[in-house]
Amino acid sequence: MSDQQQLHHAAVRDFVVAIFRANGAVIANGDRLVADLGLTSSLWQVLDALHRSRTRMSVADIARAMGLARQSVQRSADLLAERTLVAYEDNPAHRRAKLVRLTEAGQRALEAVHARETVSIDRVLARLAPTGIEAATRVLTEFADELAHQTRPGDDA
Repeated sequence: MSDQQQLHHAAVRDFVVAIFRANGAVIANGDRLVADLGLTSSLWQVLDALHRSRTRMSVADIARAMGLARQSVQRSADLLAERTLVAYEDNPAHRRAKLVRLTEAGQRALEAVHARETVSIDRVLARLAPTGIEAATRVLTEFADELAHQTRPGDDA
């Protein structure tokens, strides 16, 4: 491997480590923002996925949209249902895969979360340029898309 290739490999490894650190920071910050609302970042993610969706979603749909394991989303959805922040509905397309619906209480909780999130975002924007955030989002999206389409080494040979 050439010196240039080694530098590129090191850059990608550093990028992955930065993603891990950023993910941890996002989750920790999210947990702090919503703790007194009885939520966690993972519960907030499910509420937000439902809010953003233009169609009704099953747990599997939410998991795919968020890039998470169905089982973890199921646990979150069940907790949210216990707290009446979401409700399960029959799914005409699949008898066993219920649809998950944001309730009015869930919508109010999400509005409270978004108000707090706005303050956190304003703090970020005081230090980081929106154009840098937009560029980083494009790179992260392309990177995630590339990884999602890869197979294990040797499987594509």
